[in-house]
Amino acid sequence: MALGNHSTITEFLLLGLPADHHTQALIFVLFLVIYLLTLSGNLLMILVIRANSHFHTPMYFFLNHLSFLDLCYSSVTVPKMLENLLSEKKTISVEDCLTQAFFVLASGGTELCLLAVMAYDRYAAICYPLLYGQMMNNELCVGLVWGSWGLAFLDAFINTLLAWNLDFCETQVISNFICEIPSLFPLSCSNSSVNFVVLLCSALLHAFGTFILVFFSYTRIVATILSISSTSGRRKAFSTCSSHLTTVSLFYGSGFLRYLMPTSGSPWELVFSMQYSVVTPLVNPLVYSLKNKEVKAALKNMLQKHLKRLRQQRTTRR
Repeated sequence: MALGNHSTITEFLLLGLPADHHTQALIFVLFLVIYLLTLSGNLLMILVIRANSHFHTPMYFFLNHLSFLDLCYSSVTVPKMLENLLSEKKTISVEDCLTQAFFVLASGGTELCLLAVMAYDRYAAICYPLLYGQMMNNELCVGLVWGSWGLAFLDAFINTLLAWNLDFCETQVISNFICEIPSLFPLSCSNSSVNFVVLLCSALLHAFGTFILVFFSYTRIVATILSISSTSGRRKAFSTCSSHLTTVSLFYGSGFLRYLMPTSGSPWELVFSMQYSVVTPLVNPLVYSLKNKEVKAALKNMLQKHLKRLRQQRTTRR
C-alpha cells in the first residue's frame, strides 16, 4: 500500500461542527462531560460484572464485552473531536483519517454482531430455559465474541484497504466530526464505484445479516412470552429483554441510516454519526443499570461497601 496515492492531499479538514468560538467552547465542555461519563459508566459496569460472581453468566459475559467495546468506540471518535474543537486548523492527516475510519467501522461492526449474539442469548434463555446451560456453554460464548471481533475487523480491513487506493486531490473538507469510509468517496478524484459497491454489500451482509438474527430471535421470544399464562411471568420475561431492545433500536436505526444513505453533506449524517458513536456508548450502561434490578442492587452494594471503607479509614485516622 504505497502512500504515493495521497501525495496531492496530505490532510483533511473536519468541519462538521459549528465554527463559532463560543459555541465550540460549549460543545467542548458538553462532549468532554459525555466522554468522562461514558468512560466511568462503562468501566463501572465492567467492575461490577467482574466483582460479582452472580454475574458470571452468558448474558453478563456479553454485557461485559459490550461495555469494553463502548469504551473503545467512544475513544476512537471523541478525543479527536475534542482536539479539533480546541484547534484552529481542525485537520487530520490522510493516514490518521483512514486509521480512524477503520476503527470506527470495526467497532461498529463488532457491536452489530455482539448485539445479535445477545439477542440469541435471550432467545435461548426464554425459549429453552432447561437447555440454556447446554446451548450457551462457555466455549460457544467465547467463540461468538471472538467471531464478532474477527468478522468486523475483516470487514473493516477490506473496506479500508480499498480506500487506501483512492486518490484524494479535490476538496479537503469532510462535513463531519469523524472520518468514516462513506465520507471519503466524494473527496476522491479517482473512481470510487468499486469501493461504494463493496461497502454497500458488506453493509447489507453484515448489518442485515445480524438484524435478521435479532428479528428471528425476538419473534420467537415474543411468541414464547405471549404463551406464558401469568401476567407476572410475562412481565419478568420481557424485562430481561427491554434493555437489549433499547440498545438495538438506538444503534441499528442510526447505523443503518448513516451507511445506507448517500453522502451529501446533510446535517443528518452528522446526527446519525453522533448517535451511534457518541450517544449510544453513553446510554448503554445507563440502560442496562437503570432497567436491571440485579445490576442496580450490585451497584448499590458496591457503593455501600465503598462508603463503609471510607468511614473505617476516617475512624482509624482519628
